[in-house]
Amino acid sequence: MITSNSLHARTVVVGGGTMGMDVAIVLARGGHAVCVVEPDAAKRQALAAHVRHNLEPLGLAQRTEQVQAVASLDAVAWPGVHLLIECIPEKLPLKQALFAQLVQCAAPDTLLCSNSSSFPISAIAQGLPSAQRMLGLHFFMPAHLVPLVEVVLGPQSDVSLAESLCQFMRGCASVPVLVRKDKPGFLANRMQHALARETFALIDEGVASPEDVDAAVRFGFGFRFLAAGPVMQRDHAGLEVHTAAAASIYPSLAINTEPARALQERVERGDLGMKTGQGFYTWTPATQQAERARYDRLLRQGLALLAAELPPLNRLD
Repeated sequence: MITSNSLHARTVVVGGGTMGMDVAIVLARGGHAVCVVEPDAAKRQALAAHVRHNLEPLGLAQRTEQVQAVASLDAVAWPGVHLLIECIPEKLPLKQALFAQLVQCAAPDTLLCSNSSSFPISAIAQGLPSAQRMLGLHFFMPAHLVPLVEVVLGPQSDVSLAESLCQFMRGCASVPVLVRKDKPGFLANRMQHALARETFALIDEGVASPEDVDAAVRFGFGFRFLAAGPVMQRDHAGLEVHTAAAASIYPSLAINTEPARALQERVERGDLGMKTGQGFYTWTPATQQAERARYDRLLRQGLALLAAELPPLNRLD
């Protein structure tokens, strides 16, 4: 079982796609052995180079050796595994089927976690005898650069296990938040989608262009969020100011229960963003590469700004 003193835990990540590989980096930088289960041979072969590339700037390239990849659950050495994190596609039947297998494979004290971004852990654990030791462990892309990770309790989850997992993730230089109720979208995505609902409603209404909406967030209130979250920001500004503004603005905020027209029309056309070359913006291979480099560079610079407030890396080798 994982504890706050697990300095060199054995961990398993099921799913070696983008998220799974980045989660493996998070665990390896914490000093833990990681076994990634991925049936695709090309993804398995790409894992070590990806992990090394992202550990080198931290001076931890040697920890790449702690990450291995296998093709199936049968190839995992299950005895002594402390923590398992599922990172497979976001389809509930697939996750339920996988965890039904994992209950048979993993030791009774292995902590079983899902990186699902939307499905309640209670739905994934439904009918399984392992619900007590099942938790949501939700990372944000790119997982190795975004410090936040949500530790989500289901109705039957053991709170003490969740608290130990929070401490464990701090040892990986992550910032865990404990989500005490298993609501759809958990904590951060609920707030993010509340903003997105208003964002796309304003675009539908013609109030502002996508470019100006992005600028309003990045260079306005979103810029301040690096220094203070929405609750502390209101303490800075004065609660009476916020309350008066809320009374004026709330009645006109979007309350639609379906995705905005601007989103649905693009999805119907197949304009899905970078992956198709067109979304709200137009993307070529060159602009995609430049944008991803810019995005990662700014995230790393943000991490440097927040370094004094982040949990320290475990340097024990």
